[in-house]
Amino acid sequence: MHHDRATHKVGTDAVLLGAWVNTTGVQSALDIGTGSGVIALMVAQRTSSLAKIDAVDIEQNNFLQAAENIAGSPWPEKIRVHHATVQEFFPQQKFDLIVSNPPYFVNSLLPVGSQRRKARHTTSLSYNELLTAVKRLLMPSGKFGVILPTSEGDQFQSIAMEFGLYCSRRLAFFSRKQKPQERWLVEFTFTPADPFTETLVLYHEGNKWSDEYKTLTGDFYLLKADRRPVHNSSKSN
Repeated sequence: MHHDRATHKVGTDAVLLGAWVNTTGVQSALDIGTGSGVIALMVAQRTSSLAKIDAVDIEQNNFLQAAENIAGSPWPEKIRVHHATVQEFFPQQKFDLIVSNPPYFVNSLLPVGSQRRKARHTTSLSYNELLTAVKRLLMPSGKFGVILPTSEGDQFQSIAMEFGLYCSRRLAFFSRKQKPQERWLVEFTFTPADPFTETLVLYHEGNKWSDEYKTLTGDFYLLKADRRPVHNSSKSN
């Protein structure tokens, strides 16, 4: 994965969502705000050879970087990347999986630079706009997966119900056991249900990844000699 020109570098959030979201039986998927294309590539790695993935991003640099990463991957025929806002994205088909690592700062101070502002703040994609697009683009039996900081994730789950989207499955993510929860990974469907909730801790001892994290994400990492992770999109199931 190359991410030198992408607004956001490949990080734990994207890897978590791409590894955790349920891809069973998925034949059509959409990645909203694809950035470097990492989540779209992870979905491609985890789905059948017949599956098709679309990826959209508003930023030109993200679009170009994602297109290059996809072209150099083992799955260039599975993924189409679009330079567009999801509000203006009107494909001919709906999707049985939608994923997004969306902007999440709602009322905080905007950073200098329009690209980081759009990528991290909801000025270009509010929660209501995202959920409106998901409701329009998701198949009736489809799934929508998202990752957000804990407080924003709580708010998002409440707003989603107003759009007829209900949490069916969620993961509480902690960097360490003794620290507060840092992220919600949430999967929504159009069917009301009691959500299945699980937890994941990144570090159990020192800076060593927990066995649970390695099991979830291991197929997507390479390790250099100095043991620092390098994101891998070359292994196919």
